[in-house]
Amino acid sequence: MKLPLPITIAIPIKNEALLLQGCLDAIGKDFVEKIVIIDSGSTDDSLEIAQRNDVEVLDFKWNGQFPKKRNWFLQNHTPTTRWVLFLDADEYLTEGFKNEIRKAIVDENKVGFWLTYSRYFLGKKMKGGYPLRKLALFRVGAGEYERIEENNWSKLDMEIHEHPILKGNVGTVKSEIDHLDFRGISHYVIKHNEYASWEAERIMKMGANLEIKKQWTWKQKIKYKLMLTPFIGPVFFFGSYFLLGGFRDGSRGLAFSILKASYFTQVYCKIKEQKLSKK
Repeated sequence: MKLPLPITIAIPIKNEALLLQGCLDAIGKDFVEKIVIIDSGSTDDSLEIAQRNDVEVLDFKWNGQFPKKRNWFLQNHTPTTRWVLFLDADEYLTEGFKNEIRKAIVDENKVGFWLTYSRYFLGKKMKGGYPLRKLALFRVGAGEYERIEENNWSKLDMEIHEHPILKGNVGTVKSEIDHLDFRGISHYVIKHNEYASWEAERIMKMGANLEIKKQWTWKQKIKYKLMLTPFIGPVFFFGSYFLLGGFRDGSRGLAFSILKASYFTQVYCKIKEQKLSKK
């Protein structure tokens, strides 16, 4: 019998009843030492689902400033396990991933791991396009999510594109977590409109902060530089659809690449709009 891994899985939610049970089922019983849900005032059946599964729920109320949900959890409810894994409700652990992290976390030279996620669009798994990776598994105490000061300039109470700043070597887990979102295109468009507003505001406020820029990865530096130009959308589309094989997904790949390219173009337009309004 395999012992539970010394990991706390933290699942930030708000009205995730459609996805939460599947997420918990994919984790399974006795895979990790602890599962905790960080809730932002859900009004659907999310809390009932947590209760039926004997999962601890923490109530998070955001005051519009730092810290947001993940850092608040790390600072105020520090896990007693050695590792913490942040998992969204639409992210489902696979058996391949579980087997790989059993071996990965025994590496004493690593304090965290970049995780790889499958992407589903219009009901099917994507074959091509930019890979989805997040630094979501790390040792407790090795660091926190990037600190970005806010003063009620967004409505997003959870870290979106902030990434953990860790002290030590970081590895990669190649086995995928399935990223399954059943909420449809309307939800996707609304969500990414909110993300675009946050991204534009962040670039305007943080772009001149040298300390924050030092913490950016080389990919972030390229992305944020391109976001100041109208070329960000076409560059993303070309890379996703042609260089990284988005064309392998046929019409779905074309539609997905266009949607993502329009998102980045939207960020550029919002930055431009802010600059014009200040003039």
